Amino acid sequence: MIETVLAAARSRIERFTPAEARDTDAVIVDLRCGDVRERLGIVPGSVHVPRSVLEWRADPTSGWSNPVLEGRRLILMCDHGYSSSLAALSLSEIGVAAGDLDGGFEAWAGAGFAIKPAPPYGGGLPGMGGPQ
Repeated sequence: MIETVLAAARSRIERFTPAEARDTDAVIVDLRCGDVRERLGIVPGSVHVPRSVLEWRADPTSGWSNPVLEGRRLILMCDHGYSSSLAALSLSEIGVAAGDLDGGFEAWAGAGFAIKPAPPYGGGLPGMGGPQ
């Protein structure tokens, strides 16, 4: 059943290869949890927004939005490109321009693109930071 849901979501969103994501002016939004980011690293310039607060941080009318994301096209990134597809569909349904990174962080790293260590968590509300 989930494969059907995933295929339907992907038919309605834009998917980006790692090279397309690197070469665009869209914001790469890292949905991964802090432990995984700490262990594997991050995409330089990405913005960390945990999946659990994504819609609130991306919707400028929520009262809890991250101003860094407002009015920008978003490319969502998870570990392997599955949950980011579902999340991108969710954002598109509330009017936010979002696609996902095909293959996720694994594809980015596999393409040999830049990765850097995750910064330490600075406290505050999750998903409210800027580019890292």
